Amino acid sequence: MDAKIEVDGAGRRSAANACTEPCAIERGMRIIGGKWTGSILWHVKDGPVRFNDLARMIDGASKKMITERLRQLEDQGLVRREVCETAPITVVYEITDFGRTALGFLDELRKWSEGLPKALIPEKR
Repeated sequence: MDAKIEVDGAGRRSAANACTEPCAIERGMRIIGGKWTGSILWHVKDGPVRFNDLARMIDGASKKMITERLRQLEDQGLVRREVCETAPITVVYEITDFGRTALGFLDELRKWSEGLPKALIPEKR
C-alpha cells in the first residue's frame, strides 16, 4: 500500500491510503526484528547447532536471551529444536525451510551493514 499526504483546498493535510493495520514491513519486523533474532537464524543456517555452541557464536547475548529468541523462532516455525538422546543430553537447533526464506534478505542486510560508514557503526562496549 502506498500512503501519501494530500492537501485539501483549505490547506489541511490528510493521509490517503494510510495503513490501518501493520503493513508487510511491520509484520516482518515483528517476527525477525527482535534483538539477536537475525543473528540466531544466520548461525543455524548451515546445519544443526548445539545450544552452547550457538551461545559462543553470538558474543554479547545472554543465554537467557538466546533461549527466549529460540523459543519464539520455534513457535513461529523458523527453527526446529531437537533433543539428542546422548549422555549428557544435548539440544540442537536447525533452521526450517520456512526459516530459510529469511536468509536472502538477511544476507542483503549483512552486505548493506558491511558497507556502512564507520561513523554509523556503534563501538563495542
